[in-house]
Amino acid sequence: MVLDTHTHAWTQPTRDHPWVNGPLVDVVDEFSVGTVYTAEKLRADMDEVGVDEAVVVGYPICEWTDNAYTIECVEDHDTLSGIVMLDQFADGAADRLRSQMAVDGVLGFRLGAICPYDRMWETFDPDVDWLRDAIDETEFWDAARETDALVQLLAHVDQLEQVIELVETYPELSYALDHFCHADPSVPPADGAFADLEALAEYDVAVKISEVVHRSEEEFPYRDMHDHVRWLLETFGRERVVWGSDFPNVSDDATYEESLQWLEHVDCLSKKDRAWVTGRSFRDLSGR
Repeated sequence: MVLDTHTHAWTQPTRDHPWVNGPLVDVVDEFSVGTVYTAEKLRADMDEVGVDEAVVVGYPICEWTDNAYTIECVEDHDTLSGIVMLDQFADGAADRLRSQMAVDGVLGFRLGAICPYDRMWETFDPDVDWLRDAIDETEFWDAARETDALVQLLAHVDQLEQVIELVETYPELSYALDHFCHADPSVPPADGAFADLEALAEYDVAVKISEVVHRSEEEFPYRDMHDHVRWLLETFGRERVVWGSDFPNVSDDATYEESLQWLEHVDCLSKKDRAWVTGRSFRDLSGR
């Protein structure tokens, strides 16, 4: 059973849910799948490449805390789960988290630690440090603990000190770190910023080998990122290394099939290893 832990889906803009993220609208225009990518399209593409289940990560083409379509996806499709996006600084954030987690199929929430807080999901800046302030929102984190919410983080390797502070403050939670922590081939896996991940290996933290199409500087099968995969397997074990496609965000450079099949070319990955990273590891992490 193949589980894609990182996909996106969105629908047409409406009066109640307008598209407001201009930079993202511009990016969507470059996707090979078209400017609207619904859950039905996602399900058809999953069937074509042999993906059985997927996690739909909230897509901020509308106002970034508007989770209406993510909720619709999980309610209408039993093979889809959801990750919502919440503003933990907002009034009533803890109650909103409880409400979202009460929806069957919602696994947790995503924080864009790499985004400036005042331009959330519009641009990236690895120098921002608002995540440290978010650690102090104890009522929100109490709600995360009560609801057993998975905490999904998009953080840059240069922000790992902030991530470590968060995990050490709330070690009872489960975490998933997206997209190789935005490391690229120029960041060596065994030392430097990427190696700071080792401090998280003793916690319930998984690292997602997702969006490899954009992390790599090579064509399929993206061999310049394979050393990072090997290091993560050695450091975290196959039980906490998780594959995700980031489809259709990677459709400007790759097919859905390529975003999965590159794993077959990582020479350290056995068939059993691939079974873990394409399903079992995330199911164990999230209770899926």
